[in-house]
Amino acid sequence: MLNPNQFRNEIIRPVLTMLDGRDGKSWTGAAAEELLLGTALVESNLTWLVQHREGPAVSVFQLEPATIKDIQENFIRHRPMLREAVELTAGVWPIMPGALKGNLYLAAMMCRIHYRRVPAPLPEAGDVGGQAKYWKKYYNTTKGKGTVGKYREAWKRRGQSG
Repeated sequence: MLNPNQFRNEIIRPVLTMLDGRDGKSWTGAAAEELLLGTALVESNLTWLVQHREGPAVSVFQLEPATIKDIQENFIRHRPMLREAVELTAGVWPIMPGALKGNLYLAAMMCRIHYRRVPAPLPEAGDVGGQAKYWKKYYNTTKGKGTVGKYREAWKRRGQSG
């Protein structure tokens, strides 16, 4: 498992800073950092780069290839400043899902962009229950196997790993 504190400080925070203001809005802050960290913890335990049981999801955020394609075609493509950030991070456009396995910055960027498409505001920093519900509704979806309880448990475990 990657160290959660290092992952937040060395991967998530720089990515959010790079995205900040690219659409005239803020992408940074403790609420966004916590949601992305919680997502990686519950989705992969900050360990898996490919879905280890079933399915095609990639990266510690377990993004599905169809979701990655949709984000590129229906969101990033229409926002030149955002596309520039993704291209700089990926080194190529369009990005291939496999690139997220080896590029933690790109994976974090795509996860944050996925959440940016949601019209509802992010839960407040420190509101693990709110983050769990937000993740379940907008990331894992109602059909997904994840639960609010699994998110909370993953968040609790992070303190035991560093």
